[in-house]
Amino acid sequence: MTHTLMTLPFDTDAFEPYISKETLNYHHGKHHAGYVNNLNDLIAGTEFENMELIDIVKNADGAIFNNAAQIYNHNFYWMSMTDQESEISDDLMALLVRDFYSFEQFKLEFIQKASTLFGSGWTWLSLNPEGKLIIEQTHNADNPLLYHHIPLLTCDVWEHAYYIDYRNARAAYIEKWWSLVDWDFVSHNVTKHNVVTSHTNPERIQNEYTR
Repeated sequence: MTHTLMTLPFDTDAFEPYISKETLNYHHGKHHAGYVNNLNDLIAGTEFENMELIDIVKNADGAIFNNAAQIYNHNFYWMSMTDQESEISDDLMALLVRDFYSFEQFKLEFIQKASTLFGSGWTWLSLNPEGKLIIEQTHNADNPLLYHHIPLLTCDVWEHAYYIDYRNARAAYIEKWWSLVDWDFVSHNVTKHNVVTSHTNPERIQNEYTR
């Protein structure tokens, strides 16, 4: 199986001035594409050669894991953003209020964790096996799938995501990124995993993840 670079769901100039066309061209066309090329080279002739991407992420280690997970993480990051208007569903808002007391508190906690993650990595809104929404930091290529969590939203805080536009001002990038979040995508993830009706049934969530 040959893995391919996903097509961006928006134009490369769609997020200007928050995220520049130059950044997106390098981020998607160089960094993300590099992981795809590396993975295809690495898995040739191995047990992972015919696996789906998500199965490689769950089962590989070393360089194969790093490149596969970075492809998955970047795919999720691109899908987490939009240049169109989007709305938080009632179900998602109810969960955010349940687990963070208010949407504003959730926003503050997410931005704080994304701004303070040491080194390179990702900040995620995820659902844990107990059915609770959590904000988690993962380093390098790590992601929630390894902990049996269901990812709902992610922000890339590797320097290549923002350095052209913001230099070392990661917090400024995150504040602008927040206005680009595709809440329809996040809400769809909640609906897809039947989160509202399943949060009292951790076994069902675990089965959904491992399916």
